[in-house]
Amino acid sequence: MAQRWRAVGVLAIALFAVNVVARLVIRLGFDGDDSAADRVSLGMFIVIGLMLAGVAFVWGERRRLGSWAGDVAAAIGVAVGLTVLIGPLLVGNNPFAGGGSTFFAQIGLYLVVTTIGTMLGYLLLVTLGRDYRSRNLQRYAETSSAKPRRVVRR
Repeated sequence: MAQRWRAVGVLAIALFAVNVVARLVIRLGFDGDDSAADRVSLGMFIVIGLMLAGVAFVWGERRRLGSWAGDVAAAIGVAVGLTVLIGPLLVGNNPFAGGGSTFFAQIGLYLVVTTIGTMLGYLLLVTLGRDYRSRNLQRYAETSSAKPRRVVRR
């Protein structure tokens, strides 16, 4: 059980770290250039989506959907909380400086990107037939067809 929560914590910290790196790059390299900041933010969201696609692909292969989906959702929840509340403080900004609409837009955009990334990773896994359920159904089909039917005489 401790390893399960450790994996969730590592995933949340990794997602937050990507955001912190993007904020520092914007702050140190492109302070005042909005178009460059937008490109860095887009790159950050692409990296986060790809990370979650990879996590969904690996965890979906090993565990049932119901077991790993909650873990990913918990990691995303912690990461979005850290990203929105702590991330701006690390670069010297106020989390609510842009107003409520900017604050909630960040949360919404983060949740949309993470959901799309997770879904794409899992859908690729299902398409390839390597997910936990497909492999169990394949094993069942192989074992049930391998045993000949017993003839019962009366």
